[in-house]
Amino acid sequence: MAKSGTSKTIKVTLVRSPIGYSKRQKATVRALGLRRMNQTVEHPDTPALRGMLDKVIHLIRIEE
Repeated sequence: MAKSGTSKTIKVTLVRSPIGYSKRQKATVRALGLRRMNQTVEHPDTPALRGMLDKVIHLIRIEE
């Protein structure tokens, strides 16, 4: 288990609208906590998160 003070975080920003994309991709964007354009959220870097980001990489910007 990683210590809370040393875990790496990733900033994710929604840069393209999910309108016109599949329901699964819209649901992934919502599950990431992104609701509005140019909204940025921070998440701990985990393999599950990386998989979600790979599915909607064309809609988001990632900062390490």
